[in-house]
Amino acid sequence: MAKILILGGGTTGLTAGLLLARDDHEVELLEVDAGPVPGGPGGAWKAWARDGVVQFRQPHYLQPRGRALYGEELPEVLEALEDARALRFTALSAMPPTITDRAPRPGDDRFETLTARRPMLEQAIARVAASQTGLTVRRGVRATGVLARRGAIGVPYVRGVATADGEHLEADLVVDAMGRRSPMAAWLRQIGVVVPEWSEDAGFMYYSRFFRSTGGGLPAFRAPLNTPLGSITILTLPADDGTWSVTVYGLAGDRAIKRLRHASCFDAVVAACPAHAHWLDGEPITDVLPMAGVLDRRRRLTEGGRPLVTGVALVGDAWACTNPSLGRGLTLGLLHARLLRDVARTGVADPHAFARAWDEATERELGPWYADTVEQDRAAVRAMEAARAGWTLSAPGTVAAALRTAVSHDADAFRLLVANRACWTTMREGLSDRATAARIRQVARDHEPVQPPGPSRQRLLGLLAEPLAA
Repeated sequence: MAKILILGGGTTGLTAGLLLARDDHEVELLEVDAGPVPGGPGGAWKAWARDGVVQFRQPHYLQPRGRALYGEELPEVLEALEDARALRFTALSAMPPTITDRAPRPGDDRFETLTARRPMLEQAIARVAASQTGLTVRRGVRATGVLARRGAIGVPYVRGVATADGEHLEADLVVDAMGRRSPMAAWLRQIGVVVPEWSEDAGFMYYSRFFRSTGGGLPAFRAPLNTPLGSITILTLPADDGTWSVTVYGLAGDRAIKRLRHASCFDAVVAACPAHAHWLDGEPITDVLPMAGVLDRRRRLTEGGRPLVTGVALVGDAWACTNPSLGRGLTLGLLHARLLRDVARTGVADPHAFARAWDEATERELGPWYADTVEQDRAAVRAMEAARAGWTLSAPGTVAAALRTAVSHDADAFRLLVANRACWTTMREGLSDRATAARIRQVARDHEPVQPPGPSRQRLLGLLAEPLAA
């Protein structure tokens, strides 16, 4: 078996480490943050310092396909999440009240998940990793660059990394799981490799706040988890131990919404949304947490099918990252980690063959999900820009446009959308069946679009312009 070095101890890196170690590889994982893993979930939320993960205390959601992956591969992680009082949740509970057909369908269990705040989720995985034979996790170790030599096919071969403490660590394969801020591209540039990169800024700005139940229950869903309301969207995510998050997001160029960083403005806007106001009926456990500058970005270590470098694999956000509004990043990272395990089973002894196989598998299995997310980001931006400017977007006669109406009236159309959100089927796959597409078009013809209630643009600006509470 191979010696594998993983850089990054977040959810993707830890999961990859566990899966590879259980395949009898010798795995060493380096995590730059030095703080030890807290012994209990309370400490994970309050005191775990993870400066290397800027979104550590932002809202996260384990999509049902991610829950299924852990159930199949690492059931101990789900047990640890249960211990942390993660919430058993199905997205079908957010089915709009305008859908009268509530009969269960075969396979509805694929929409179930366990959801928790990011610190609790990472702690659960770290607990399992700490006892895994063949996996060594070293915290507080900073890699500073790659060690390379000329490979057999005339391109650089990464044989390991150097650390800030002067170590030279060699491995058969270096896995970059350092996330969206990974310095790997800069390190490879130092050895003469220019990494192809495609990126665009969808331009969203997020404002989130966490709450804890004061009555022991989760607020009822009166609208979808992700609800567009003109120039803003509200995202409500249940979490562990009676907690949840509320996020209001809009376009980063919309200067007016920057006042959402103030709690009084945030609360006023959410309170003005009848289907969401009751999500404020809890104890706030954070201030408003802003986040911006999140790109849709993809990298590739091949060009024209030929590897530019060997001995290194990009995984999760280090390969491709997207805006978090669809809540897919966590789950897609886990799927990528399992794919790495599967491709490594074909062997890493031939660096060139592995590089080609890894690139082809990534583009085949994960590439469509990146494209799906970017396409939905662009559509959301167009809708927000139109609402901000007071335009009416023309409704193209596409089945995707029909789906936006049908999901409020048809139980199967709603399940199709949830399957896309849950990372089971891309939108292209879900709409490819002719009978399904015909049904969605018919439902859309028979019904009017349903717009959840919310403030007009003028009312929104008025709320944001009010004096701040003392």
